[in-house]
Amino acid sequence: MKYYKQLKIFYSILITATLVLNACNNTHKEKGADEKVYQQAKETLLEKEKKNPADFLKIISHDKHNILGQTVIKASINSLAKVCVFTDVLIEISFISKTGTLLEKDNETIYETIEPGKSVDFKTKYFAPKGTGSIDIKVLGAKTK
Repeated sequence: MKYYKQLKIFYSILITATLVLNACNNTHKEKGADEKVYQQAKETLLEKEKKNPADFLKIISHDKHNILGQTVIKASINSLAKVCVFTDVLIEISFISKTGTLLEKDNETIYETIEPGKSVDFKTKYFAPKGTGSIDIKVLGAKTK
């Protein structure tokens, strides 16, 4: 009878140890699986940001006239990307009349590197067409690293 009790205790300890070790192994495997899922999500986000840079680059600008009659445009390009680095941002500057008529469009490349979540300031000058009432600037695209 005494032998039976000892055997029962031994098996109980063995089963408990096996369950604890098994649980530890599963936790380790889940961490590896979580890391793999995270990397896949990061790669998917990178691909999305690379395909549509204009969706992740926002521009804020203001303009004034200098004494030479040029329109001086000061702007900031903000990156909303989480992982992608953008370079050589192509912008379109539209000169619009007071009545809303498009007078002229110009494209310009901003040769800067914009890290995720960062912004870059730039300044450019144009002789705006006669009758310009406002200026609209938008990002057309960018290269990615």
